[in-house]
Amino acid sequence: MPTFQITGLPAEPFAHLATLDADALARRGICRVTADSLPGYPCRISLADAEPGAELLLLTWAHHEVNSPYRAAGPVYVRVGAQPRSLAPGEVPDSVRSRLVSVRAYDAQHMMVEAEVVDGTMAAATLAQLFERPDVQYAHVHYARRGCFACEARRVP
Repeated sequence: MPTFQITGLPAEPFAHLATLDADALARRGICRVTADSLPGYPCRISLADAEPGAELLLLTWAHHEVNSPYRAAGPVYVRVGAQPRSLAPGEVPDSVRSRLVSVRAYDAQHMMVEAEVVDGTMAAATLAQLFERPDVQYAHVHYARRGCFACEARRVP
């Protein structure tokens, strides 16, 4: 029985940004980009790499907005018009499986209690192993080479 479920970012916080022009985006520190390779532009909402020609926004996202020394924000791509993807418990998206990833496990006080760097093909096994620990409440997966937040995994009740 799977012990974790991965989720992407919600679409709502980003929807209004697609209507802004380049100057308005720049004032917010956001860049509009067009995917020119596959893979290369992993959308954090759909949990899939954008197809070449797709429009994305590159922006800073507070992915770990908690009262802890591990509070964190960093760059993420969100594809314009992307819809959240619903993954089955234990499922890991291709955008994670195809990259070197860092998996960081946190307890109820939002303190990091374990971390591993693994080939993405090992992400499911690594997450399952981490969630065997009773103190692990959730985990963040980051793309190890650039350090960007990829997705979150929560314990399946």
